[in-house]
Amino acid sequence: MKFIDLFAGIGGFRQGFENAGFECVFSCEINKNCQEVYSKNFNETPTGDIKEINLADLDEFDVLVAGFPCQPFSICGKKLGFEDTRGTLFFEICKILKIKQPQVIVLENVKHLIHHDKGNTLKVIIASLESLGYNVNWQILNAKDFGVPQHRERIFIIGTQGKAFNFSRLPTKFPPQLRDFLDVRGDFEILDSSKYTLIEHPKKQVSGLLFVGYRNKGTWKTGVRPNTEHLSRVHRQPNRIYSVDGVHPTIPSQETSGRFFIYFPETNTVRKLTLKECYRLMGFPEDFKIHPKVGESYKQIGNSVCVPVVEAIAKEILISS
Repeated sequence: MKFIDLFAGIGGFRQGFENAGFECVFSCEINKNCQEVYSKNFNETPTGDIKEINLADLDEFDVLVAGFPCQPFSICGKKLGFEDTRGTLFFEICKILKIKQPQVIVLENVKHLIHHDKGNTLKVIIASLESLGYNVNWQILNAKDFGVPQHRERIFIIGTQGKAFNFSRLPTKFPPQLRDFLDVRGDFEILDSSKYTLIEHPKKQVSGLLFVGYRNKGTWKTGVRPNTEHLSRVHRQPNRIYSVDGVHPTIPSQETSGRFFIYFPETNTVRKLTLKECYRLMGFPEDFKIHPKVGESYKQIGNSVCVPVVEAIAKEILISS
């Protein structure tokens, strides 16, 4: 089966679908840095602006995949259909669907999409796809259920021209421990014991996270609730320390210095998660070629889609087609 890769980023969707046996016949990504990485790994430079795609030039394809941006839908909630998406990048996807009519569409976005504009944005997206003839289903999927130790929840919206996609058929796994995905040797950045504080009696959360301590860094004190002094006011997770006996929190795109620290109870040490380990937690292959700038690489992996999740979806599409 053939697919096109829109808003492709560094190729997480492509990696997963090609792992499942699909053939990519077109890609589109406007960010130059992402284009550079995509080209290195897939020997193809994606088309830039999605608005400039000539639909007549597109080969026939079976599946459209897109990690599309969630821009504000300015007239969201009025007609709740195809017309409501005008002026958004999602409308560009709809234009392609209307002309090419692929069998399946797979969209991915942040979990917050279900709350965006009081739920109207998701309603518009679903109504738009339904008005184009698709049977639509969606679900929040967590990367930790697909073989990688990362608590990463994302919404997947799947439209089909046949029977609705059955998310319950996706094979899930018991979450692995973070330590099983880490390098034993390397030039690690060890945190001095004076730079962090461990908490007493840490408990593993339902999510699999095992919060054990926090870095001793200055944060705003005004208006801070008791016992939350260790939380960063801007982005909470980078100031927290998690045990390697649990899973890792979501790797975000905003943390371009990679301030992810992990705790090893057997040696009572804390070190920074390496960039290579971050890519491993997203399911990218060991030989994946990353951007030469470290900050850009952290941003790109935080923006990416988790490869094993989309690979599981791709395999189920093959089986049910």
